[in-house]
Amino acid sequence: MHRIYVKNEQDKEAYTPAMRSFIQAAIKETLKYEEFEDQCEVSVTLTDNDGIRKLNAEYRDKDKETDVLSFPLLDGEYTDEDLVDGFLPLGDIVVSLEKAREQATELGHGINEEVAFLCIHSTLHLLGYDHETSPEDEEDMFSRQREIMKKFRKQDDK
Repeated sequence: MHRIYVKNEQDKEAYTPAMRSFIQAAIKETLKYEEFEDQCEVSVTLTDNDGIRKLNAEYRDKDKETDVLSFPLLDGEYTDEDLVDGFLPLGDIVVSLEKAREQATELGHGINEEVAFLCIHSTLHLLGYDHETSPEDEEDMFSRQREIMKKFRKQDDK
């Protein structure tokens, strides 16, 4: 059992129960694929382009909008001392729903699918993957994303 919290801090895109379900299912599918069996917590904040631009500028020195940001709370190994009420806090995910809508439109699919993809990508970051460290790491992470997304789509079809 994992705790996945979702907070909507924007008003430019509709936040629906279906979107919440997609977010939670995408994160759970990623944890399952990665065989992460410890109980964990993930916090997801939904924002707009301006909100994510401010965070990107503050934390990454990139004063521009992006689609998703990941804020891992752990770096590698962890012990029982890292648990909070029996749950391991993995970190925070921030998604710009405004940017997700733009990308979904460009790619020809729905916003829920795009948000699910961004949550898969970000959860992998929370688990320690980084596509910006080397071409090999990029291929490894992106390969995992593709596989997880395939499994997620099959799950969603049921």
